[in-house]
Amino acid sequence: MTRPTLAITLGDPRGIGAEIVRKALADPRVASACRSVVVGPSGLECAADDVIGEWHPRQSEANAGRLAGKAIARGVALCQAREADALVTAPIDKHALLAGGYDYAGHTEMLAALTGRDVAMMLASDRLRVVLATTHLPLREVPARLTAEVIARVARVTRDGLRLAFGITEPRIALCGLNPHLGDGGRFGSEDDTLLAPAARANGLLGPFPADTVFVRAMRGEFDAVLAPYHDVGMTAIKVASFGEAVNVTLGLPFPRTSPDHGTALDIAGQGKANPSSMIEAILLAARLARP
Repeated sequence: MTRPTLAITLGDPRGIGAEIVRKALADPRVASACRSVVVGPSGLECAADDVIGEWHPRQSEANAGRLAGKAIARGVALCQAREADALVTAPIDKHALLAGGYDYAGHTEMLAALTGRDVAMMLASDRLRVVLATTHLPLREVPARLTAEVIARVARVTRDGLRLAFGITEPRIALCGLNPHLGDGGRFGSEDDTLLAPAARANGLLGPFPADTVFVRAMRGEFDAVLAPYHDVGMTAIKVASFGEAVNVTLGLPFPRTSPDHGTALDIAGQGKANPSSMIEAILLAARLARP
């Protein structure tokens, strides 16, 4: 079987991206699953095949963000030109990305802009799949941004992604509630009754179900994925269930894209302590998704 070629970005050069990519590429499972084109600046412990600049440890946060953003854009270009079959991204620092001239809340939003696609952010492991209806927002903004149109769009992208990428013919997608106990008849909020329940019926979703039980039910096999209304309720569930094993998957792109389930870990960068397990899983999943 022909091994797919993966574009792998090194992420924020101040973080653990280069270390976990280097360690992952040394894993025999990765070597047998794919070929790689490493995209990033020179000067890091993992040598880049496609060099987008030069990094020195005393450079600014803004320059770190600029180089991280350039690597993402280059990785997307390689996939769009079919020089790579999938994209795997090491962690970035969102504040640095903005300082570097890229006004995106994160990878997901930047990839949507670069490709012009409707996308959805999924965290997946062998125990649980979680998709976020809203991503990087202050909690106070979630109720206004969580609309029937948003739920419909994310439901469609999720259903298509589960069918095309994961081979699930009839996906069972549960909608997670917004308020405690689904608002308890309006005592703790009405959105679950007035917004989420009608949106679930209109889009073939199951639920809504309370957040304190829906993820447990999914892990027991009742659902193929859970659509979470906001970032932390979904991310907390997947990270408690599968930290270090989960993979971030961007659904809706014209090519597979994955990343580890953690951040830049600036506090341990350069110490050789970084665990590459989630990066290994991200690469292996990207390789599987890239195969015809």
